Amino acid sequence: MKVKIAASGLVLFGICLLYIVIKPLQSGTQTALIGSHPDLISVSQQDTVKWNRPRFSERKDDREELVREIRSRGEIDDPEVLDAIRHVPRHLFVPENFRNQAYENNPLPIGHGQTISQPFVVAFMTQMLNLKPGDKVLEIGTGSGYHSAVLSELTPHVFSIEIIRELGEAASRLYDELGYNTIRTKIDDGYFGWEEHAPFDAIIVTAAAGHIPSPLMEQLKPGGIMAIPIGDPYQAQVLMKVEKNKKGKIRTERILPVRFVPMTGEAQN
Repeated sequence: MKVKIAASGLVLFGICLLYIVIKPLQSGTQTALIGSHPDLISVSQQDTVKWNRPRFSERKDDREELVREIRSRGEIDDPEVLDAIRHVPRHLFVPENFRNQAYENNPLPIGHGQTISQPFVVAFMTQMLNLKPGDKVLEIGTGSGYHSAVLSELTPHVFSIEIIRELGEAASRLYDELGYNTIRTKIDDGYFGWEEHAPFDAIIVTAAAGHIPSPLMEQLKPGGIMAIPIGDPYQAQVLMKVEKNKKGKIRTERILPVRFVPMTGEAQN
């Protein structure tokens, strides 16, 4: 099943366009599983999912200020999402020469022509997914690893795919160093998802496509939510919320005008 959404002719008035540079997905890489620690998740007798979420005291005040700034915009009101931003040390996910800017609400370069997304966008897209403890979420585009760490504050079942080997391997090492041991990562073309662990309660995509990849749609669980930018490369796009109801019917909703780099590889065929 392929769901196509035309982005041409989309007229957006009165909304300030967010320009976001997010990692491209490219073809030609080999699949490589590089991170997995499922044994660190437990379920209590009351069916409450429990997992280790590391805590950091360094630059705690900076993170509190960032949360206040995000909350002041009025669009992020989920306290658990705000807590996730509060607890994850963004400065450890950026190069050392940019750490003094880590808690500004801006994207930052992370090498290989890629960026770490601005914290507001990370929080906004995370809130869209309406995650609950125990949900399985798939991220397409690991990048620095920051967004997966934020997601892992809400559920331990985080699966992330990165097309750029150097970034994926660096993120996996960082998860081990910091104690984010429940995040599973691999190197692959994210267009095809991660069928081995499907279906997913939520899927988040960080590169723009002209259509919703059919493998991702198939791997979305009935009742699940996908956040994905749709539109032509390097032109105005729209962040879409895609929902699959219990009967498998698809509903899409335009949420926010954005500009993402394109999903390449199979998405362009």
